[in-house]
Amino acid sequence: MNFEVIVENLPKLLDGALLTVELVVFSSLAGLALAFPLALARCSPRLWLRAGPWAYIFFFRGTPLLVQLFLVYYGLSQFEAVRASVFWPILRDAWWCALITMALHTAAYIAEILRGAIQAVPRGEIEAAHSLGMGVWQAQRRIVLPRAVRIALPAYSNEVILMLKGSALASTITLLELTGAARTVIARTYMPIEIFLAAGVLYLLISFALVQVFRLLERRLGVFAC
Repeated sequence: MNFEVIVENLPKLLDGALLTVELVVFSSLAGLALAFPLALARCSPRLWLRAGPWAYIFFFRGTPLLVQLFLVYYGLSQFEAVRASVFWPILRDAWWCALITMALHTAAYIAEILRGAIQAVPRGEIEAAHSLGMGVWQAQRRIVLPRAVRIALPAYSNEVILMLKGSALASTITLLELTGAARTVIARTYMPIEIFLAAGVLYLLISFALVQVFRLLERRLGVFAC
């Protein structure tokens, strides 16, 4: 085991790790913001309101993240209308394509997590809110959603960890995140064991940090999970 090559290339791997953290954090937050309206629509009794979110979630949960990355990064550029649009400076950038795709992908999973959490809120709490004079949206904002967030937080933390692992696929669209940086170093040093071992340790450290952040949030919000 050549530890010297790990030390020499550690700065490049750390740059890739920083890019990985950026992708995971921003895509998870964007996905969470998109998931709230999707989850509320999925809980609606109106079929026309549920149909669109259902199709969205079905597509993004039913197709691999790698295929979605290719469709966004390579597929959209095939259309002249896209290349001529104001969105082209963003859609031709690998970082933005990875961020957008990961956010759309994780939003589908988070929406289902939130839907289950919303439906798990005890009916008695909602009826109590209505008996106090709260309207439907007021009860949703003050009772249902805060309660659902507490219920969904442990599952949401698992989804963020899964997105950390999925971020390795961003290297397939030329993005030098942690896995991409490791592959670049291996192509130069021909030492895959040492470099992938170092990358694996960095992934473990990032996972550990994310787990600690969510444990702190769970304690602050009073979430008790088995």
